[in-house]
Amino acid sequence: MNDDSEETVEDGGEAEFDLEQAPEIDEEILRRRDEAMARIVQYGDPLLRSRASEIGLFDDGLEVEAREMFSLMRDAFGCGLAANQVGRLRRILVFQSSEDEEPGALVNPVMEWASGETETMTEGCLSIPGVVLDVERPVEATFTGLDLTGRPVRWEMAGLRARIIQHELDHLDGVLILDRAPADQRRAAMRALRRGETWAPPHEGEEETEEVAI
Repeated sequence: MNDDSEETVEDGGEAEFDLEQAPEIDEEILRRRDEAMARIVQYGDPLLRSRASEIGLFDDGLEVEAREMFSLMRDAFGCGLAANQVGRLRRILVFQSSEDEEPGALVNPVMEWASGETETMTEGCLSIPGVVLDVERPVEATFTGLDLTGRPVRWEMAGLRARIIQHELDHLDGVLILDRAPADQRRAAMRALRRGETWAPPHEGEEETEEVAI
């Protein structure tokens, strides 16, 4: 079902993902997180290096797929998820930058414009747990695509929302935060991954970058 009208969403500022507002961690929440992480494709799987295909059919099955992705994202304590990460090479991503925000889904996304102003933040990834890396991205960006009914949408995003969608759009193109990180961090992180260790960039003596788990 298609509609020629276009929805525009503007985001004028940066959202803060306040970990202190996260739900109390209990055994049931941890169990759901473990189950969710077991269903998320992990580093080393070739699906994460594959480009997802455009979606042409907009039916009830697509909405069910999006709901499943939202559920996995939340249970895994993430704020974004791309279809590659759940084993489907389809161009759909979901995100929710804070508990107060309605979750969003974007089908066949394209980044139409990005600001010249950039910001470096320390990003994590549900598909590379235990590793965080400094990633520089545009502060503002405009994304176009389709909603779950096939209606054209245009999102003007800034701050954390823009970063999350860029991160997930990278996934749909087979790009990981390892590819966006400085070369020395990438080498160190890949050594840690081979050894089954965790890794984070050292920031001693420097102004620390903000950190976000995506």
